[in-house]
Amino acid sequence: MALFKIFRAREWADFEAAGRFAGSADDLRDGFIHLSTGEQLDGTLGRHFAGETGLVVAEVGVADDSALKWEVSRGGALFPHLYRALEQADLLGHERR
Repeated sequence: MALFKIFRAREWADFEAAGRFAGSADDLRDGFIHLSTGEQLDGTLGRHFAGETGLVVAEVGVADDSALKWEVSRGGALFPHLYRALEQADLLGHERR
């Protein structure tokens, strides 16, 4: 299953430079990395990133990671939450939006 992390331009630049990402301000506040499935991606972009430019959507390969938890969120849907930092090795690909 494809899972995605949305990065703002500064977050992406920091991730590329450091090789790891402990999280956005929202992630750090909540204690996990917010991810979305492919089916949830457009809703997440529209709800939390509307009107923003310079975004990077990264596909991450953590579906079988023990640090990944599926938890109830928006509208009662289960969302993937990663309870560890993202590493460069987790990336499967990315695109700029």
